Amino acid sequence: MSIAYRVQDYIAERKLVWDPLPHGRSDSCLDAALLAEVPPENVAKGVVLKDHGGYLLAVIPASTHLDLARLRSALGRDLRPAPESELGSIFPDCVPGAIPVVGAAYSMPTLWQATLADAEDIYFEGGDHRTLVHMRGTDFGELMRSARALPRQVLH
Repeated sequence: MSIAYRVQDYIAERKLVWDPLPHGRSDSCLDAALLAEVPPENVAKGVVLKDHGGYLLAVIPASTHLDLARLRSALGRDLRPAPESELGSIFPDCVPGAIPVVGAAYSMPTLWQATLADAEDIYFEGGDHRTLVHMRGTDFGELMRSARALPRQVLH
């Protein structure tokens, strides 16, 4: 499959530079980092959450975990992980489970760990389990321009 069309189009519309980084089939962003031989803290992963207000995408380093209790408290929302069965309709051009971090390309509100843009290089799932999108951290920051910053206390 490779990179999802919506992701490619969204990046191209912003005239940002990226390149694909193929790797062996992975089951998680941490696996992808290992297989692609890149630092897990430089791999951004997307976590789709849901409550009565709809979906929300949280973008965090693959080396961290989201503390849902703290996020719920910080946002005043009863967010839960979105059911896997619903992700196919949200990301129709992606392989199941390969969640891209570009929520705006799918009209999804996004919160992100803004320190990801401080890294020299950033990698993220582009819609399959065999290819990471690679771009400079500054370009990634530009890609995430419409996203809001994630409160730091919600990561561990």
